Amino acid sequence: MLAGVVVVGFGAAGACAAIEAAEAGADVLVIDRFAGGGATALSGGVVYAGGGTTQQAKAGIADTPDAMYDYLAHEVGDAVSDRTLRAFCDGSADMLAWLEDKGVPFAASVCPYKTSYPTDRHYLYFSGSETLYDKPAPRGHRTAGRGTSGKLLFQRLERAAVDRGVRVLRQTTAQRLITDPNGRVTGVVCRQLTGFAARLHKFLGKLAAKPGLYVPALRRRLHRSIRRIESRHGAEITVSARDGVVLCAGGFIANPVMMREHAPAYRRGLPLGTLGDDGSGIRLGAEIGAATAKLDHVSAWRFVTPPSALMKGRLINERGEEICDLHRYGAAVGHAMITGHGGKGWLLVDGPTVAEAKRQIPWQTTWFQRLQTRYLFGRARTTAPTLDELSRRTGVTIGDFDGTPPFSLIDVSIKRSIGYPCPMLTLGGLVVDEDSGEVLAADGQPVPGLYAAGRNAVGICSNSYVSGLSLADCVYSGRRAGRHVAVVRRSGAQR
Repeated sequence: MLAGVVVVGFGAAGACAAIEAAEAGADVLVIDRFAGGGATALSGGVVYAGGGTTQQAKAGIADTPDAMYDYLAHEVGDAVSDRTLRAFCDGSADMLAWLEDKGVPFAASVCPYKTSYPTDRHYLYFSGSETLYDKPAPRGHRTAGRGTSGKLLFQRLERAAVDRGVRVLRQTTAQRLITDPNGRVTGVVCRQLTGFAARLHKFLGKLAAKPGLYVPALRRRLHRSIRRIESRHGAEITVSARDGVVLCAGGFIANPVMMREHAPAYRRGLPLGTLGDDGSGIRLGAEIGAATAKLDHVSAWRFVTPPSALMKGRLINERGEEICDLHRYGAAVGHAMITGHGGKGWLLVDGPTVAEAKRQIPWQTTWFQRLQTRYLFGRARTTAPTLDELSRRTGVTIGDFDGTPPFSLIDVSIKRSIGYPCPMLTLGGLVVDEDSGEVLAADGQPVPGLYAAGRNAVGICSNSYVSGLSLADCVYSGRRAGRHVAVVRRSGAQR
């Protein structure tokens, strides 16, 4: 099988790479182990964007690329160069408009309270720690759709890709890259399912994504069945790429071996992604000498809101010491708990705060957040008339705390829990050239014919994640790779 550009993985990054390459005239073929969508389709559909988007303007929000850059510089650190971060911020509003042009809907209704994810009434919110810095502006642009709207985001990108002539091979697993004698990547060896095996594989893959995402035992069982189908019924095919291969196959949160090797402290959370987030794209590059970085960087989300009244509490460790400011983004809270306190933490609140929080539940929460509040106000909460009694009942040292009894201590420790999971995703990957998306070898030179984007690559969010920044980076890096491989095709350049 022959194509101009071969894209491995069909989530947001893969779709955006395919769209850009196809619009430039390339013959594009996408390969996906499952049916497409990846972690994007499971996500909340939030894209981090600012600098004066149409939605910000409609909502009366003043924002500039400089203000966006000043905030993100705190989060991004050395993940990318200042020049790349500046380009990302300067082009942010245009990037969102590009998504709208591809059919992705956004809206200007601003969420007026602190939340981990807005309800269907609101689609623009403070999705990070912006309020702790100068010139804050809400930049979390949630795809305008009911429920967790990542599925809608992907559906629109998928339609845009197919409408532009992109071919998609589903139920097809990339196994190894093909290189010529000069080291140029010229194709991919895959295993493809067809017929009944493909249909069964697709069905089991959907179950493993949801509800398997929330029930690890079910997911593990389904994964064993999926792998048996792949090994028994997959037929080997070779896909040749005239112009280049773009790796967009996601992170490795679903690969327990890689997690033990690179991020052992982050194994008690909920793997946020599909079974396709198994590190296979990173492995494909590494096997031919590509460099990797920041594989130990994992985003772990510990949100205590909504309801927003809980922001009045204090997050403490077992010695009563404050862990961090609750106004920080949930991933920053999770990071502080894991790296400094063994993943343990308790939220100390008084009686009026609990009462106010319970009144907020009906109008501030979505269905999955209501399940979490039921857990937090139920089995996770210990209540006592005095701080001394609360300390005696829980074993947690409690110092001075201004409030009105009764007092409650809510266990928000990071552990395996269906009632209050801690979602996690990996942030590191293959090292890429920041101008082109070309994968770099250990000596810093490009691996000819090979690109990477999204969570297969080190990118904007590889140091610190806030809601929407990974999807925004998928769009940014996917488009970058798609544009560059198309330029190579037009110029006929061969490295």
